[in-house]
Parts: sequence; C-alpha cells; structure tokens
Amino acid sequence: MFGWKIEKWAGPIEYWSITTGKQEEPGINGGLMRRQVGEPGADTPISTYICTIDVPDIDKYLNQIQKHGGKVTMEKRSIPGVGWLAYCLDTEKNIFGIMQPDRSAR
Repeated sequence: MFGWKIEKWAGPIEYWSITTGKQEEPGINGGLMRRQVGEPGADTPISTYICTIDVPDIDKYLNQIQKHGGKVTMEKRSIPGVGWLAYCLDTEKNIFGIMQPDRSAR
C-alpha cells in the first residue's frame, strides 16, 4: 500500500521500519511498534500514530519542550545504530516524538 517498504527491524524491540521513498529524495520515513498496553480509551493521550520529529540535539530540545510547558512522557533512550528517541506531550496533550540521529548510539 502507498508503495512503502515495510521491514521488521532486527533490534531488541519489535519494530517495523517504513521507508516511504528513495533515500536520495526528500521525504519522511517512519515506523510501527507494538502497542505497549491495551487499546487506548477515549481519555488516553495515545489513540493514533505518533509523529516523530528529527532534531540535531535531543537534550537541548527536551529542555526547550519543558521550558515551554510540554512534558516528557518517555525519557531519552537509545535505539542502537539509529539514534536517540524521547516522547513528549505538548500543551494540548498531544504526544509526539523527537529523535536525534546517531549511528553510534548503543
């Protein structure tokens, strides 16, 4: 569907990478992971996909998010060979991710 390439990641968590176009072309790739708890209810913050934004310095952005009223919902963690990932809530309780690419992340 959509002409996307979906592949299971070989890392320590069940994760499926989604390539949406050619690497040399601008665009956004993504991924899917298994829901960590039961299906969300109407009052839970995660009820759809999570948009993740590429950032050059995850620590700087985590500080800025909190300074402007956002909250960190999942502390920074490494995705080995890929980078650093954290999840946050904005001031309207929308969850989003930020990721700093870093192939040396372990």
